[in-house]
Amino acid sequence: MCCPSNTFIVPKKPLLPDKDQCGIFTASRIFGGMQTELDEFPWMALLEYQKPNGKRKLLCGGVLISEKYVLTAAHCVKRRVMSNAKLISVRLGEYNTKTNPDCLGFGISEVCASPPVTVDVEEAIAYENFNPNNINQYDDIALLRLKASVNFTDFIKPICLPTTPEELNKSYIGRKLTVVGWGVTENGSESNVKLKVQLPVTNTSECISVYQEYNISLGAGQICAGGEKGKDSCRGDSGGPLMGASVDKEGDVHWYAVGIVSYGPTPCGMEGKPGVYTMVSKYVEWIISKLEP
Repeated sequence: MCCPSNTFIVPKKPLLPDKDQCGIFTASRIFGGMQTELDEFPWMALLEYQKPNGKRKLLCGGVLISEKYVLTAAHCVKRRVMSNAKLISVRLGEYNTKTNPDCLGFGISEVCASPPVTVDVEEAIAYENFNPNNINQYDDIALLRLKASVNFTDFIKPICLPTTPEELNKSYIGRKLTVVGWGVTENGSESNVKLKVQLPVTNTSECISVYQEYNISLGAGQICAGGEKGKDSCRGDSGGPLMGASVDKEGDVHWYAVGIVSYGPTPCGMEGKPGVYTMVSKYVEWIISKLEP
């Protein structure tokens, strides 16, 4: 099980984007309704699987961290429910899974996004200690190496990883973080349109108490968020990111991957029952060790 210390220093030549390239999108928008704008959260990824009959299905989410890598949950690449479906590609720059191009507004005010990009997966790298049969789902994190590098656009950009001591050691207890997605789980899609929801990070001891009744224990590499009625990561995607925004010294906002959607109560969105996420900061050293040009 994880975790190395949170004093990891990033190599001088990391294979991650510079700070001015990650965690940003064109417009800063107020969190109102659930529906996102076209260019919001451009690092969101959808994982596409092929079934034995040749049909393709979106079964998990992920988050773009560089031009060649997507971060997701290990259960999206190793769990038994995936045994009859092969992970083949990642879709980036998506907004509405049923339309192409994706447009918002009408007439002269209509704005359209560039078509989504589908990139084949070259290799799926699950954290070595992850056990899909373990109910605790420790170390539920994986990297997908893409066969081709991705060109960044207004609709396709990487998220930031917590690599500085400040970000690595930040406590999010009591803060509200954001989950975005299409509600894609192993059971299929709930929404055609990319949605967002804000969730409070819950106290770890409280979360431990909640899951004790399910005979589930939490590890140092897990974080809990949610527990508000009707709001949960069922609005996000398995393997998608739990995100927080930070303001740098220049006043610019950068979004960071704080967690990866792992599991939660059934049914989701139950009051007092938060979801469980893999804590990205505990795995940054592992992530960077796996990156190749």
